[in-house]
Amino acid sequence: MSSRLSPYLGFRDNAREAMDFYQGVFGGEVTHSTFGESNASSDPADTDKIMHSELTTASGFSLMASDTPSSMRVSPGSSISVSLSGDDAAELTSYWEKLAEGASVSMPLSQAPWGDSFGMLTDRFGTAWMVNIVN
Repeated sequence: MSSRLSPYLGFRDNAREAMDFYQGVFGGEVTHSTFGESNASSDPADTDKIMHSELTTASGFSLMASDTPSSMRVSPGSSISVSLSGDDAAELTSYWEKLAEGASVSMPLSQAPWGDSFGMLTDRFGTAWMVNIVN
């Protein structure tokens, strides 16, 4: 297996909901495993929380996430942005539109000074996204 880099998102209690949402945006297959299934937490409050989730798509996307155990702090979306880029305007615009549902759009998807279409938003789960469509 070759090396790969995948964004890994941390949530408090809604990793399953977020990853299922992202599957609805990008398609692909998502897997979930809980702390309880892996006997990975002694706190009963963490039993049904997501210990690890991964979304893989036919486009080669990989996104991972977990719920943060009750004993740890979390600040969703504060330290990571996920960048989507390419030249398939229809595909990337579709992703943008789905991610924008319930999101805070900080820069609408429009022509950028470098000539591409570019936009930035923070989705309803607090994750920052950048979309760049090469023109």
